Amino acid sequence: MAYWEYGLLFISVFAGGVLAFPFRSSAQPVLKLLLSFSGAYLLGITVVHLMPGAFSAPGAQPSLWILGGFFVQLLLEQLSRGVEHGHVHLHEKGPRSLALQVMLGLSLHAFLEGLPLSHYDAFHQSLHGHEHGHYHLLFGIVLHKLPAAFALVSLLLLSHFQQKWIVGCLILFSAMSPLGAFSASFVSLSHDAVANLLGFVIGSFLHIATTILFEADDGHQHHVSWAKLGVIVLGVGLALAADWF
Repeated sequence: MAYWEYGLLFISVFAGGVLAFPFRSSAQPVLKLLLSFSGAYLLGITVVHLMPGAFSAPGAQPSLWILGGFFVQLLLEQLSRGVEHGHVHLHEKGPRSLALQVMLGLSLHAFLEGLPLSHYDAFHQSLHGHEHGHYHLLFGIVLHKLPAAFALVSLLLLSHFQQKWIVGCLILFSAMSPLGAFSASFVSLSHDAVANLLGFVIGSFLHIATTILFEADDGHQHHVSWAKLGVIVLGVGLALAADWF
């Protein structure tokens, strides 16, 4: 991974959390649209780009790892309470222990997502024979971590933590995916191992993306607003065009 990729992972998530300080009470409609966009983009890159790559390694077992990633994400949500896909009520105060529990769940999830990143460039190039078009995994993590950071800081503010503690938690959360990628860079992994790790992330992405999109209908009347439908189409379209970037 290049230095700018580590920087993008950290700064984008940190910026998403910082925005919660002035805008937490007024940004919920925009946050819901951003979540719908990120869910559609995650689903698109997972199906069109990540899954074919994971299944291309002949000795890998990505199917089992996809199931593992899906159910590990289900378990992690017992800690995070679904904050990574928008389950935070920005007007409801919760106990501090709950906020720290959510922080722990989100941080574990972010670290696990970062593990395949340091090997994905070489993996993608070995499959396609070119260097462009390998940023979809990076952008997928960035796009769904940004609203998660916003929601996390909102929850910490509602729990009346001091600002210095909130900033410290945000820095730690922002560093988890880069730390996962950096830690994995010291381990030599075969293409099969990278494909299995990718399968684990695919399972997590599938859980998050489908949950976001299933809940795009706020009124539970099988009706999605035109604004949400528009950003969902935009997210899928961007995923389809990801190989051009």
